[in-house]
Amino acid sequence: MAGGLSFSTGERFDKSNRLKNSAQQHSQSQRAIVLMLIVSLVIGACTLRLVRLQLLDGSRNRQLADTNRIRPVPIASDRGTILDRKGRPLATNRLTRSVYLWPREQTPSQWQQTASKLSLLLKIPASEILAKLSQAGYRSAIPVRISRDLTPTAFVALAENTAALPGLEIRGESSRLYPQGNLASHVLGYIGEATLEDLKVNPSYPMGMIIGRMGVERIANSQLEGTWGSHLIEVDAEGQPLRVLGSKPAVRGSAVQLTLDLDLQQAAEKALGQRRGAVVVLDVKTGAVLAMASGPSFDPNLFTRRISTAEWNRLQNTDNPFLNRALQGYPPGSTFKIVTSTAGMESGKFTPDSMVATAAFITVGGIAFHEHGDGYGVIGFIDALTYSSNTFFYQVGLTVGPEEIAKWGRKLGIGTTSNMGLDGGNHGSLPTPADKEKLYGEPWYAGDTVSMAIGQGVVQVTPLELAVMVSAIANGGLRVQPHLFASQTHTPATQPVRIGFHPGTLKVIRDGLVSVVQHGTGQSLNDGSIPLTGGKTGTAEVPGQPDNALWVGFGPVSNPQIAVAVVVENGGFGAVSAVPIAHTVYKAYFKKHQSPAPR
Repeated sequence: MAGGLSFSTGERFDKSNRLKNSAQQHSQSQRAIVLMLIVSLVIGACTLRLVRLQLLDGSRNRQLADTNRIRPVPIASDRGTILDRKGRPLATNRLTRSVYLWPREQTPSQWQQTASKLSLLLKIPASEILAKLSQAGYRSAIPVRISRDLTPTAFVALAENTAALPGLEIRGESSRLYPQGNLASHVLGYIGEATLEDLKVNPSYPMGMIIGRMGVERIANSQLEGTWGSHLIEVDAEGQPLRVLGSKPAVRGSAVQLTLDLDLQQAAEKALGQRRGAVVVLDVKTGAVLAMASGPSFDPNLFTRRISTAEWNRLQNTDNPFLNRALQGYPPGSTFKIVTSTAGMESGKFTPDSMVATAAFITVGGIAFHEHGDGYGVIGFIDALTYSSNTFFYQVGLTVGPEEIAKWGRKLGIGTTSNMGLDGGNHGSLPTPADKEKLYGEPWYAGDTVSMAIGQGVVQVTPLELAVMVSAIANGGLRVQPHLFASQTHTPATQPVRIGFHPGTLKVIRDGLVSVVQHGTGQSLNDGSIPLTGGKTGTAEVPGQPDNALWVGFGPVSNPQIAVAVVVENGGFGAVSAVPIAHTVYKAYFKKHQSPAPR
């Protein structure tokens, strides 16, 4: 019994132990499962993080890491050169020194002090330096250019203070150079550093990018600007360079060749002599602009560096040197009689043989409109152009009407000639009665027609348009398309347009313009020093000021090659102020192209 009890009790203990062991095993299993789940979650999270870091955000993180150890050093590109028609440089580059700052090398507060020091050495406001640093970002790894064309004095001063100016670098690079100074400044334009707005429009531009601001520099900027390069420099934790990891060379801008002739441009500008006015020379067959001078001019080299307030004020105190007067409208005076002659004959109201009685004056609406003297008797178009008879053209204008004059003026290029994208230009104006009513709310009077017929009143013509106008007379009735780029010559875009003159009209006007040089107000051009030319003087009234002087002509008569238009503001008589300038231009051209012909 005792043994039975003992067996039963042992069995119960054994069963109890098995239950305990089973519970323990179950508990251990649960803990193992939980632990495995935790481990799996941790590993999964790590895996997901690795996937995100390396696969999804790998490129970004790699870039961030490289930024900490790799410093990009930009290499400015050279702008392309601008050449004249014979390949002679009008705008090129020269070696200079620029000042760069590395934003990360100092704290914003430290840069405040450094900017004050640099301001004294570089003559640049500290606020301007800080604005460039702020624009780039004080944690930026890319340097910021704060000064171009460092002077020798400033270079020495900076070199002596390098240790006290951490983050400053003086780097050799190229700067724009206009070797001819003021020459053709209104055509070439000038350059400047890209503004914040420019950088927003062109995200590919680096800080400090130089772009064209005016003239050909602006028009052809995409060809001239080139592409900046860079060095990738590995640096240590202190920011000190360790080695060069790679380089991307800068790509120089492409050269641009113009139609301008350096010799003609020099002759035109020297003859104009910084007086207010303009000279335009065109190839009468192609429309290529051989010279375009405007006075006063400016030196675009000023803009290759930071221009001082004093320099800017001096420019502003002159007679608006940035205005391209070759593209400004002027009363054309008697040069416009070419248009009135054309309208008279092409309207059918007159023929090349028509004769008109001239007098000391004619009366229109109770107002006397005067001749130069007592009249020239009964004359035709050739004599009327030779002696510039006002009363002849008054009557022609009244007969054909302002609409017909405006029509043929536009056919000859007035108000329709392209300014070729150059800055500061406008078009000529030939208002009709309807235009006057719309613009000024006034009716058209017969006196308006009288004034229009001799190039006064509401008529405005640019010197460029005058050259286009006379080119059509010289080349047999083709309106040329003025252009500045050599690549445009003989292309469909610049193909001359046939106007539709009757041969008799052209012959009479050409004969009249030749007679002006042989017997009229242009006789000083017939001195034997150049081949025979043709043209027309003009003296345009300017209320309250001396008259403007004008000339428009072509030559040589035997084989017309160039057209010349000249305007001298307040120059008085065209024969006195404008013709000598044209004479100088003709001499420069014929000196290189042919020997003078006998008179």
